[in-house]
Parts: sequence; structure tokens; C-alpha cells
Amino acid sequence: MTLRIAPLDGSADLDRFIRFPWTILAEDPAWVPPLLMDRKQQLSPKHPFFEHAEWQGWLAWEGDRCVGRISAQIDRRNEAEGRPALGSFGMLDAIDDARVHAALLEAAEGWLRARGKTRIEGPFNLGVNQELGTLVDGFDTPPYFMMPHGPRWAGAHIEAAGYEKAVDLLAYEIEPAFEHPPAMARLLARLGRELVFRPIDKARAEDDLRTMCAIFNDAWSNNWRFLPFSEKEFLAIGKEMLLVVPPDAIQIGEIDGTAVSFAVLLPNINEAIADLNGRLLPFGWAKLLWRLKVRGLRSGRVALMGVRKAHQGGRLGAALAYGVIDGLRTCAVRQGMTAVELSWILEENQPMRHIIENLGGVLTKRYRMYGRDLPAAS
Repeated sequence: MTLRIAPLDGSADLDRFIRFPWTILAEDPAWVPPLLMDRKQQLSPKHPFFEHAEWQGWLAWEGDRCVGRISAQIDRRNEAEGRPALGSFGMLDAIDDARVHAALLEAAEGWLRARGKTRIEGPFNLGVNQELGTLVDGFDTPPYFMMPHGPRWAGAHIEAAGYEKAVDLLAYEIEPAFEHPPAMARLLARLGRELVFRPIDKARAEDDLRTMCAIFNDAWSNNWRFLPFSEKEFLAIGKEMLLVVPPDAIQIGEIDGTAVSFAVLLPNINEAIADLNGRLLPFGWAKLLWRLKVRGLRSGRVALMGVRKAHQGGRLGAALAYGVIDGLRTCAVRQGMTAVELSWILEENQPMRHIIENLGGVLTKRYRMYGRDLPAAS
């Protein structure tokens, strides 16, 4: 049957685009259907991401059957980071057919090429500070909150379309009731007068969030495809976090009263929404609130963390990382959590991987970012 790739045209197409993953993943026991409301907000023109980015989506059709989707994005902040030729693809989901994947990627490439881009990378869903990567290892367990899941065939079909690995992103899982390695316990004790670790101060939460944004942008500035958070984006995320996390789930490390590290433990919302099938109405709201506020969740995710570059490396940097992680450990144990994911970690980030593995963390999932130079138009 003839394959047709069509750009999104109107609200009905956008709804099909958002709901397409159900077509290929509904029978996958490890998949957690995302909240439809969240996906609609993510693609709303009012989302802060679109203050510095543009996107286009497509659907793949065989007759009247929708068989895939993809997006292409241009984030204008790449220009300031010395990457003016870079565009990205994302939201790539399709049936187990190399031809469909190739045609979708070709549509994204053509859109980017027409806008002067000569390099494509992805999947970014939609930006670097949102969901990233194609799952290539760890299919048998559910993803944690804000981490993607996908079918086993996706990576092979992307590679068949001419894409190569750009970088791997890793997820580790750890039991929060870990004990510090003796050497780190001694180091923290020795630096005890110099270092202070504290929860976010809700009385001046906005100031602490601004400080955390500055730490994150400094700490991550040399990482692969880094793009800084704007204060507006970070404050919006932070205020949402404070609605669902206690103050000690956000830990800040200070040297002589100056904040230089932080880490955030989010409840694994996926644990609470797994059986809602993406819907909060009519009874999903009540179930979600009860699970969050009354029953509590048994898992969480360390999704944001950073140590200022001036203090990275060496024993001091390790102590600043261990200290905020230890504060989150105490918070997780108090809440009754039995598992915490630390994600994502760059494959090449050996110092952080060493810290996590020293604490007993186990590598559980691997996500791959792909890229290729755009071929000239034929």
C-alpha cells in the first residue's frame, strides 16, 4: 500500500499525533501511557519552549491507517552555543517497518534542510531539557517519570536510515537505604565545618530556584548539546515541583554560605498514573491525588543535579555531590521509597558514574541519541 507522509493539519491531526503511541505500545506491559493533558501542554504554542524554538509534526499514512509520527525542531539557542547548523528530530514512533521510519526521517530532514540546517540529531522530545533518546537496553521495566519508552525495533530502523550513535544516556537504579563508602563518610566528616547541606527554603523558594538555575547552567555547560535553562523555564518547573515534593526533596550544598551544588528528588509519577491510560477524568484526578498524598509512592527519580564547575573534580567535588545525594537518601527513606533512579547520566561522565556505582547503583537502562549530516537535496 502507498505510504504517505503528511504534515499536521489542524486539531484532529494533533490529537492523532499525541495518541499514536497507543497504536504500537498499548500491549507492552512496561509502557506507561503519558497523561494526555501533559502532552497537549507540551505542544501548546504557550509552552515556554516555543519562545526560542519552532517545530513541525508529520503523520505517516497507509491508506486510512496511521502508521507513524515524527517531529522536527529548531532551537534558536543553538546559535549562541556555536551550533547554527543543527536541527533535531523527535517524537518518532512507528510500526515495525524500516520504510516508514525512513520516510518519516526524510520528512524531518527536508524541513530542516529548507531552513538552512546541515546536521540533524535526536530524538529530542522536544528539547534537550525534556525527554531524550531512543531506548536501546532495558525494555522489560517501566520507565521512570519523564523518561521515554519505546519498542525494541526503533533503534535498528533509525540506524538503517543512515543514522549513527551520537551519545548514550544512562539510567541507574539504587536502593535509597544505602550507606556511604567509609572513605566518603570520613571526607564529609573532615569537611563538615566548611560544607553545609540544607533543604530548599520555602520562605525564599524563588531565590533558591534562581540560584539552582545558575548552578545547573554552569555545571552542565560543557555537556553534550547543552542549552541553558532560562530563569522563566526553571522557575515554572520549580514551582510545579514544590506542589508535589517536600522541601527536603530539594537539597542545596553550600561553601561558606554560597550555594554551589544541588539535587532534586521527584516522586515517580509514572508509578501513580500507570493504570490511568492517559486520562485524569472522570476519576483519574482522585486516584492520582490519593496515591501522591495518602498512599505515597515507592519510587523516585533524581532528575536534576549539579555542582559548579569551579568545584568539580577531586575530593571537594565528590563531597558536594555525595552530600546532596545523602540528603535525598534521607528524604527517600523517610517517604518509604524502595527504589530511586538517577537519570540521565552521560555515558562518558565517569566521575558521576563512579560515585553512583560506589553507592550501589545498578545500570538499568540505556538511551541512544543519533545523528547524521544532512545529505544534499536530490
